[in-house]
Amino acid sequence: MNPWQQGQGNPQQQYYHNIGFCNSAPQSFGNPMPMPGMPTMGYPGPQPGGAPGYPQTKPTVVPANPFDPREDAAVLRKAMKGFGTDEKAIIHVLSRRTNEQRLRIAFEFKTLYGKDLVADLKSETSGKFEDLLVALMTPLPQFYCKELHDAIAGIGTDEDVLIEVMCTMSNHEINVIKQTYTAMYGNLLEDDLRGDTSGNFKRLMTSLSMGNRSEDFHVDAEKAREDARSLLQAGELRLGTDESVFNAVLCSRSFPQLKAIFQEYQYLTGHDIDDAIKAEFSGDLEKALRAIVKSVRNKPLFFAERLHKSMKGLGTNDRQLIRIMVTRSEIDLGDISDAFQAKYGETLQSWIEGDCSGHYKKGLLALLGLY
Repeated sequence: MNPWQQGQGNPQQQYYHNIGFCNSAPQSFGNPMPMPGMPTMGYPGPQPGGAPGYPQTKPTVVPANPFDPREDAAVLRKAMKGFGTDEKAIIHVLSRRTNEQRLRIAFEFKTLYGKDLVADLKSETSGKFEDLLVALMTPLPQFYCKELHDAIAGIGTDEDVLIEVMCTMSNHEINVIKQTYTAMYGNLLEDDLRGDTSGNFKRLMTSLSMGNRSEDFHVDAEKAREDARSLLQAGELRLGTDESVFNAVLCSRSFPQLKAIFQEYQYLTGHDIDDAIKAEFSGDLEKALRAIVKSVRNKPLFFAERLHKSMKGLGTNDRQLIRIMVTRSEIDLGDISDAFQAKYGETLQSWIEGDCSGHYKKGLLALLGLY
């Protein structure tokens, strides 16, 4: 079962699915007890096998079948019992199970041994490998919420995280994240975003947090031409830029409709909408609008570029690397890997091998299906 889907499978599976998303979060995620009303996160975007109306994608982690959560729990217990830790066994189990299956393993682990699996993993591992395992064991909605919360908490704001999450999510994903965020932190996501951003970037984040983008798959060619002309008149054909027009079009039109609008813009002007945005905007607003354009055209390429950025130069943005590898593995990490190689002429595997080490490296490669 894809971790973002809901309402599928037999009642026992759905039971595990629901309780898992409520009470398998690590202690650092706030109250570890079930949170009433916390939703599961059904992923309605591109799906393996090409769900109706969506393009086919290439996940690198698929549901284990056959799957025995009690057997997996026993393997993990043995891997952490006594002196030493069998990291290979831990990687073997957790990298080859979906998020939903990992949560069921954690439930069985606590049932069999009276111990919290995440707490045991944290006590037996350290560093970036520990961070990777905790991410794998965190229910996806809670994982995204913690990433967003950490990006806006404290001094300064990590706008790149806000852009990566808010500019690529479907309505359903955003609405589930909003409900989970309130359950975890007691605040509205919209309020926290507005309180930590400013100007036109704040308005864009507010619009995206509504989760109210059109999901009509029908493309209206005439409306696309109208919107393309509106964008042209709000940007290149006037002194100064009317940001509100770009905000309204890019936050409310469906992805297929936006693709048609961008084509019309190219036809009208002879150049790409991305070039126009680069010329008309700057800073975080420019990055966010361009992220929406990239997501519309080629979402795997957008994430491939993010992975490349996380590893290039001195040092590694491990948090970004872990976030993308974990959250996209059941959706389109295979496509992202292909896009990475096509753009940079080197494999994602080779970059991970050159930039990471030890069990952390092996865990990341395992998510690519290479360990």
